[in-house]
Amino acid sequence: MAHVDVTRFVTYEDPDGYVHSAPIDVNIAPGEADFDLVRASVAHALEGIDVEWRIHQLVGDPALALKHLAEQIDARLLVVGTRKRGIGESIREFFTGSVAARLAHRQARPILVVPLGEPAPDDEDLWPTS
Repeated sequence: MAHVDVTRFVTYEDPDGYVHSAPIDVNIAPGEADFDLVRASVAHALEGIDVEWRIHQLVGDPALALKHLAEQIDARLLVVGTRKRGIGESIREFFTGSVAARLAHRQARPILVVPLGEPAPDDEDLWPTS
């Protein structure tokens, strides 16, 4: 399990792979709160299930951070979720692209995309031009 904090960026990486980062904003509390929420959600979802799991806090560009982690742990499959639809996500995706699509173009591992929320109707324009 990995969570990418997009409010931080990589400053440098040690030869042993340890990543040093700095906040984009001096208030780092939102990123830490998001990480704690993700950890608690996963722990609750896996409660009573006999599976070993761990969570990684990553920083920076989600596609590149997930690619780097997958290389480090020699992942066999990457599983990513979609974002809930909304104007903010449409704008973000317009400028940065989908994490799943960017991952697909930057590494050779298979990717499973899990939709979140309600799917868009067939006649809805996902990326409106105006």
